[in-house]
Amino acid sequence: MELRSGSMVEWLVPLAFILCAGWVTWHAPAFILDFNPPADASQFDKLSALFKRNDVTAEMSGLFGGFADIIDWLALIGIPLTAYLGMRTVRRAGMEFESWRPADRLAVFIGRVTMMLIVLLTGVMLYEVLLRYVFEAPTLWANEMSLWLAGFVFLCSGLYAMQQRSHIRIVLLYDAVPRWVQRVFDTISTTLIVLFAFFLVYGGYGEAFAKFYRWETFGTAFDPPIPATMKPMVLFIVSLVALQAVVNLISDWNKEEVHYGGEDLDEEEIERIKAQVAGK
Repeated sequence: MELRSGSMVEWLVPLAFILCAGWVTWHAPAFILDFNPPADASQFDKLSALFKRNDVTAEMSGLFGGFADIIDWLALIGIPLTAYLGMRTVRRAGMEFESWRPADRLAVFIGRVTMMLIVLLTGVMLYEVLLRYVFEAPTLWANEMSLWLAGFVFLCSGLYAMQQRSHIRIVLLYDAVPRWVQRVFDTISTTLIVLFAFFLVYGGYGEAFAKFYRWETFGTAFDPPIPATMKPMVLFIVSLVALQAVVNLISDWNKEEVHYGGEDLDEEEIERIKAQVAGK
């Protein structure tokens, strides 16, 4: 397991991933129209008009007679390529949890992407403040863009927190019981997480797909596709969180001793509970 080197590639690859994913997200109606166009003529016209309004490279013709042009396709191919490269080049920082399975690499890479999103979010907010209060020329897009980026940050950071075992825990009882009881607790919590993810995806898939398929937008002047992207993203990230929970259970199963409590815990209280458990 390698510690993070801090090289530039660990900055550039997440930024390249964000660039490809952002481009594909903004031009997603082109792929919807190419792969599965709406059967309803009015919905087709609405989606194509929305795409033409937002198309960054409107002067370029689509490949294979479709809507998506060469840049759209290159960005789509770039998403899995940069994700794979990111998983191969990411390095564990000294303070990060010592677990390095392929799923852990993916979660840590998404954590790096989240860090870059925070930088971009801060830049958008600073840009808006500068234009609004210095030049008195506020933008029409910065507020919605900030909400959009913050939503992705919130979701993706949850996956990283799960991989790092840094989510909120009530550890007073957990740290006081024997290891075999801790394994029972871990199994129960992982099962509940997987069940929650399953029912969330099962119950929310229809609405998420409908919002994505009609490319539902925010309804503002900037009109970003926040509903069309965030609804499916919730289901996708929750599924990854459930997968990571299973990976965590497998990785931690053979550990002889696990304690998640910090220095702020009352050690005397823990010892008292241990004595009570041992006496039963």
